[in-house]
Amino acid sequence: MAIETTQAPVAVITAGGRGMGEAIARELHARGYRLVLMSPSGSAERLAAELGAVGISGSVTEPDDLAALVQLAVDSYGRIDAVVTHTGHPPKGELLEISDADWLQGHDLMLLSVVRMARLVTPLMLQQGKGAWVNITTFAAHEPTLKFPLSCAYRAAVAAYTKLYADRYAENNIRMNALLPGYIDSLQHNPAICDSIPMGRVGSVAEIAKTAAFLLSDDAGYITGQNLRVDGGLTRHV
Repeated sequence: MAIETTQAPVAVITAGGRGMGEAIARELHARGYRLVLMSPSGSAERLAAELGAVGISGSVTEPDDLAALVQLAVDSYGRIDAVVTHTGHPPKGELLEISDADWLQGHDLMLLSVVRMARLVTPLMLQQGKGAWVNITTFAAHEPTLKFPLSCAYRAAVAAYTKLYADRYAENNIRMNALLPGYIDSLQHNPAICDSIPMGRVGSVAEIAKTAAFLLSDDAGYITGQNLRVDGGLTRHV
């Protein structure tokens, strides 16, 4: 299908049916994006129906599901301008008691899903001469905590991949950044956690969504290869 050049931009969002993914979808919809959503639970399809978008059920750990998601975007709209890679949460546990199977699941869920999407979508963006990515990771990618061993390890790998990809495709006007949320109200948190956050509160999914929308927009046209913490000041390093 020929690449369109005059219509509203198209954004693909994984884990796009609930929580931060849903909030990003709603924010981009409000800004005029045409959306292509996927989640494993069916929530992305329901949200897509509400927003006049398209969606499928599938897992980011399944290459065929990712390929189907990209094909749905091409078949529906003929282009992909923006990609938001977002996933569910990996298993947790005592560091040396985490099984090989769980480590491999984390690898597929958090890192290889981004790599696979990049392989699928980059040729389209090269043809278009433009594109933008936001990889949703975690504040703990920069300050690891034993609470989230798998997430810390593999999201840190995504941070490195983000920079590698950004450097490789900057000359092609394709940008990739990572967004590192702190404690966000998409999950229930012990109120005591607020004592460790300089802003004294957890963040909202709306704040994450607006930051993601900015990073995808032309307003962020000179920003690439960055890992942007959106954590209320939680992390300490400069």
